[in-house]
Amino acid sequence: MLVHWFLAAIHLLAFALGFWAVLTRGSAFSHLASGTGEIKRILLADNLWGISALVLLITGGMRAFGGYEKGSDYYLQQPLFHLKMTLLVLILLLELAPMVTLIKWRVAQARGNALDTRRAKVFARISHAEALLLMLMVVAATGMARGVTFA
Repeated sequence: MLVHWFLAAIHLLAFALGFWAVLTRGSAFSHLASGTGEIKRILLADNLWGISALVLLITGGMRAFGGYEKGSDYYLQQPLFHLKMTLLVLILLLELAPMVTLIKWRVAQARGNALDTRRAKVFARISHAEALLLMLMVVAATGMARGVTFA
């Protein structure tokens, strides 16, 4: 029972960290687009966003399919779980462009090359949209925890 509680707590804390990190990254992108931001802040927030995403995927997978919660049958038949997974896929799709660009930035920085920051404003909007989708995932998760169904 303690493991169940621990996994749930880590999962919830990862949502909080991810929400903060993606909002911070979005804000840092906005500052960069206006000429007042630092690449270092974007990359740090992006690292934390990536770590939180990894923790969310691992703990979520363990909770849904590892026998630590209600069981995979419950989750696979729960409409809010499907909503939560759809939101996750949307976040992953939105994340592709910033992720590829930030990898290129890291490589360019390591080589001492200039960075192409022209899309910073777009990446700020994407980050903020991801934060909204993450909040909606939490709303869906609380409905699942309460056993909400749509029969």
